[in-house]
Parts: sequence; structure tokens; C-alpha cells
Amino acid sequence: MRTRILVAALAVALLLAGCSSGGTRDGGRITLRFQSLAWQEESIEANRELVEEWNAAHPDIRVEYVQGSWDSVHDQLLTSFEGGEAPDIIHDASDDLADFAYGGYLADLTELLPERLKSDIPPRGWETVTFDDGVYGVPFLQEPRVLIANATWLKESGVRVPTPEAPWSWDEFRQVTKRLGGDGKYGVAWPLKEPVSATLNLSLSAGGRLFHRGDDGKVTVRFGEGDEVVPRTVHEQVNTDRSASPTTLGSGGSDTLPGFFAGKYAMVPLGFSYRQQIVQQAPEGFDWQVLPAPAGAGGLTQGVSPQTLSVAEDCPHKKEAVAFLDFLLRPENMVRLALGDWMLPTGSRALADPALHTAEHGWATGTALAAHLRPAPAQTVRGYPEWKDKVATPALQEYYSGAIGLDELRERLEEDGNLVLARYQR
Repeated sequence: MRTRILVAALAVALLLAGCSSGGTRDGGRITLRFQSLAWQEESIEANRELVEEWNAAHPDIRVEYVQGSWDSVHDQLLTSFEGGEAPDIIHDASDDLADFAYGGYLADLTELLPERLKSDIPPRGWETVTFDDGVYGVPFLQEPRVLIANATWLKESGVRVPTPEAPWSWDEFRQVTKRLGGDGKYGVAWPLKEPVSATLNLSLSAGGRLFHRGDDGKVTVRFGEGDEVVPRTVHEQVNTDRSASPTTLGSGGSDTLPGFFAGKYAMVPLGFSYRQQIVQQAPEGFDWQVLPAPAGAGGLTQGVSPQTLSVAEDCPHKKEAVAFLDFLLRPENMVRLALGDWMLPTGSRALADPALHTAEHGWATGTALAAHLRPAPAQTVRGYPEWKDKVATPALQEYYSGAIGLDELRERLEEDGNLVLARYQR
């Protein structure tokens, strides 16, 4: 009987161990699971190499690399948190952290982060991962939105080519795309399958704000004059000027590249990291260049949701997990991760690396925009994912296609949007 009891107790213990969130200890060695969302070959290689280097130098704290996916990360993490099986170290984006942080799923890193890391990343970076008084992640990679342009087309047209020092205004950008379009070709192709992030982040350049937090801490949506500039520009390019392709509004960024290479569009607004795909896919001799996004009342300012690294609240070895983050985000390693992902590091020392200031592939243009990046408007708004999916995405898609007007867009973003947000702020 005693033997059966011991065997049953051992089976229960093994079952509980199998359901843990990670951070296990095996014969004195700690194992931490690191879920990475790297997807480009160079980025995956850089992440795996750094994990191997850590493991070689820290035999008592082994990190296990787990491959995740951006396509399903929110739902996958939510399920793993609720099931007690979350990875110890979590790669995500800052605009996905609010509900996880407020829900108690992520560890507050305020007292765990080394001073070197805290001082190297500017305060505006830490704002993207701070909820109430806690810090729930480390922002480490970021990318501005830029215009990828057919350099030959621009040169032949004779239009003024913008620089970070002298960008186009939104009005000038509209006039340029009218001049470049015609004869079945378009001055610009907006890939707006996911329109919310692009619209909100670029609207900061025009003085847009959209989300307003009151003295009581509650957030309301107000679609003001500055918020109108970017969506109105896109709408007019598509529906009035016919200078923007209507067929790409439902496309993702990668979907526009074949038409761009074929000479259908002079420019495509894309995230900075898309340059890697262009280098890989552009036909031989295709001449392209990186231009800054247009500027408005807010200058070149635009919102950004950095990629982040967090630690699960259930991780039993938080100090060791943060030690790995400190290693992964040393300046020289942050540069490796940035180059692998074709993005910009958040750290000041890494951003100063000469490799990120070359003219080749537009690195210098992107780096010049780093100082203008600010936390995305929806960064700390609870309920933002639902507002985005159920209210803002369909409303913006209908407005850009010409199905509704600006007044109806405003009404839906404000009235329907505030009803959604109110449920999260009681």
C-alpha cells in the first residue's frame, strides 16, 4: 500500500511539473524558456546564436529557444497564461502588453532591471512598457514608417526629393502623388489591410492624438482636427485624385511589392524593416530609396510600438531571466538583433553604431528618424485590441474605400469606440 501511495504521489508531482510555466530546475540547473517572434532568417539566426552564446557561458542557467509567431501571439499568450504554461521570457510588442500587465500575467521589472539597461534606453522608450507605476517589459527594437520610392521614377519626374531635414508636408505629398500618377499608374500604394496602427501613428506628425485621458484616469476617443489629416489625405488620394491605388487598400505590405517592382506605383509607405524583402526580391537594376514620411504640425513625429521582452509573473527565476535579458540587450548584441531584423535598436549606444548610419539601403535615413519616435497613441489604453478590431478597422476601411464620409468615420470612432473602452474602465 505504501509503495502504491509513493508511486501515485510521484505521478502527481511529475504532472504538476509538466504543467509549470517554465523556469524549471534540473539537478541544480535552471532552464528558462524564451519565446521569440523573430521570423526573418537573419533575425532567427541572430537570436539562436545569442542563446547559444549565453548557454555556453552559463551552464547552470540554460535558455531554451522557442519559436513563436506574430500572427497568433496574443491569443496564444492569453491561453498559455491562463493555463499556467506561459514561457518565462516573452517576445511581444508594447501595444499588446496593457491587458497582460493589468491582468497580472507579467512581472514588474522595476526593481530587477540593471542600471546600465535603464539608463541606455531613453525615457520615451520606457513609457511604452510602463503601466501605472510598473515596468512590464524592455523595449528593444523599433521601426519608423517610411516611404519606399522608385528612385528612377522620382528622378525623371523632377519632383523635390524629401530628406529628414526637409521632408514633404502632407499637402505637398498629396500634390507629388498627383504629379506622379496617370496613365494607369499611381503615385502611391497604401497597404492598409491593418489600417489602425498606420493611421494613428502617422497622425502624430499632424498633431493628432485621438485618445484623451482625463483627471480620473479614464480614456475617451476624440477625433480632432489633427486626427483628420492623414485619413483625409489617403481618402482624397484614392477617391478624388486617383493618385493612390484602390486595389491595395486591402493588402498587406508584402502584397504591394510585386506591383512596386513592376512600375505600377511610385511609392509605398512601409515599415522600415521591409527593406530586407526589397533587397531580396527586387529585380536586378531596380533603383529604390528610403524617404521620410510626410511631416505636419508635429514635424516628423510618429508613434511606434517597440518590440519588447517581458518576464512572466509565474516565472520562479525572475532574476536569472532578467540577467539573460541584460546579456541579450548589451549594445553590441542589440546591434546584431537590429541588423538581423532590419530595424532600429532603442538603446542609445547601439543606435550610435556606424553600421546603422550607412547610406546603403537607407539605414542613415531611418536612424535620423529615431529621435522623432514617440509611444503609439494607444499604448496604455485598456480595451484597445477590441476597439481596433470591432470599431476602428472596419470604419477606416470603409472610409478609405469611399463607402462612408468623414463625419460618419468620426461618429463611429468616437461613439462606438467610447462604448467599447468604457467596459474596460469601470
